[in-house]
Amino acid sequence: MRNSSALKQLMARRAAVIVPGAANALFARVIEDLGFECVYVSGAGVANMRLGAPDVGLTTLTELADTVAAIADAVRLPLIVDADTGFGNAVNMVRTVRVLERMGAAGIQIEDQVFPKKCGHFAGKQVIPVQEMLQKVRAAVDARLDPDLQIIVRTDARAIEGLDRAIERACAFVEAGADVIFVEAPVSLDELARIPREVQAPQIANIVFGGKTPDPGREKLEEMGFSAVLYANATLQAALRAAHDVLKALKSDGSLASVADRLASFEERQDAVAKGTWDALETRYMQVCK
Repeated sequence: MRNSSALKQLMARRAAVIVPGAANALFARVIEDLGFECVYVSGAGVANMRLGAPDVGLTTLTELADTVAAIADAVRLPLIVDADTGFGNAVNMVRTVRVLERMGAAGIQIEDQVFPKKCGHFAGKQVIPVQEMLQKVRAAVDARLDPDLQIIVRTDARAIEGLDRAIERACAFVEAGADVIFVEAPVSLDELARIPREVQAPQIANIVFGGKTPDPGREKLEEMGFSAVLYANATLQAALRAAHDVLKALKSDGSLASVADRLASFEERQDAVAKGTWDALETRYMQVCK
């Protein structure tokens, strides 16, 4: 089965499948090894980890495409790719969808913020007029070559115009061809529950540790009717804390003795990158050469 078809089926189940985020191929491999069904390529994660910059619209399509290609080469799971605003207008959206589909995306998420966009849990966001966004949604739908490629449309209108207007936008995006809807940053359980009840399409919830949306847990989100639950940067936040603590100890102590339990072993590190697979390939092809 194509990854796009697998993702389409996952969304149709409405089972609140947990989708961790990865900003690089190593994190994606850990997600796959632990048995998750899907990977979210986080735009904020790419900005933070690749650029060392905040999620304020600094990442380019080329940088994102390179990251997606590396992840798609490392894992077999469907990838949902955060394409921000599509890097321009409706015409730019056509190229964005074509590039990311070619790189290995099974789903492409686009949003209705004004460029340059901001993290959905930052203050100061703005959204473009709904008619302009509808054209971008239509462009994304028209541009895909694989009809099962999931066009996931996010609205950030909750923070600017309120939840009612955000739901109105979401319904309009479904009419324009969106496969999946993502209403960003509802601020209560009641708001979360309204979204799948009032929008007739599969829904994504986004749980940001320290962000605006409460986390009722997967079972409750499934009861509400969500298809998937993003934990977009849990891997990044965990790695950042661990790296800070280990390096702080190394600087103060001059060794890793006090934090050895915080480190993956040499063997665990090699397992994470499938070194055994590459060793087997080397053995196979060296034997052919002999």
